[in-house]
Amino acid sequence: MSLASENTKHAESEIDEWTVRCELAAIYRLLSHLHMSDLIYTHVSARLPGWRDRFLINRYGMLFHEIRASDLIEVDETGTAVNAAPGAAAEVNAAGFNIHSAVHSGRPEVRFVIHTHTRAGAAVSCQRGGLLPISQQALMFHQKLGYHDYEGFALSLEERAQLIADLGSHNAMVMRNHGLLAVGRTAAEAFSRIYMLERACEIQIAAMAGGGDLVIPPAAVQARTASQANPEGQADWETLAWTSALRLIAPAQPDYRS
Repeated sequence: MSLASENTKHAESEIDEWTVRCELAAIYRLLSHLHMSDLIYTHVSARLPGWRDRFLINRYGMLFHEIRASDLIEVDETGTAVNAAPGAAAEVNAAGFNIHSAVHSGRPEVRFVIHTHTRAGAAVSCQRGGLLPISQQALMFHQKLGYHDYEGFALSLEERAQLIADLGSHNAMVMRNHGLLAVGRTAAEAFSRIYMLERACEIQIAAMAGGGDLVIPPAAVQARTASQANPEGQADWETLAWTSALRLIAPAQPDYRS
């Protein structure tokens, strides 16, 4: 059963938006479940169906395990909250708006954007060499990973142009001295990419902490692995992973759909 069909109380014209809201809330809950949140300081967004310049984002101040579909705030191209529930504190993280508005404006095919500050992700972002090609997870991003230099808290509107230029056509990016970012046309794509990128960073930090020499696969193997990670005509592993991940939160936290 789809999320949309589980919420029949919502008008037919609103089903697409409600589905996106439920998927976005699910990402927040999953990041909390997997210990990939940072109190209130990171953010995930989703473009509103039918809009180029409006997206949904968390209400600043809420913990990720608290977020429900109805809590998500709609923001316009200026970062102003619109259609907020009466009496609701429709606060939007300014840095979050800057980062997400840049991606949504520069990549119209992208619907979901995930930004994290995990210990391993931030640690790799501080390393000059960036993500090293030492694990299967890392090789999935071979020549498919952007890098954005740190410019301070992402509060400047001018930074948006450089951020989207650095992301380019990639679906993931290391924000140096900061954290990670992943995008997707669907919730499944975005979630699976941030999950794999986070795991690659965790493996790298653990491997380097061991103190031994690192094994780097040959260039041809690196390229082959990256190609194998996105095969044509094969099962959509990202959708399979997303569907299974939802079962992690469904029994204990079903209210994310409310």
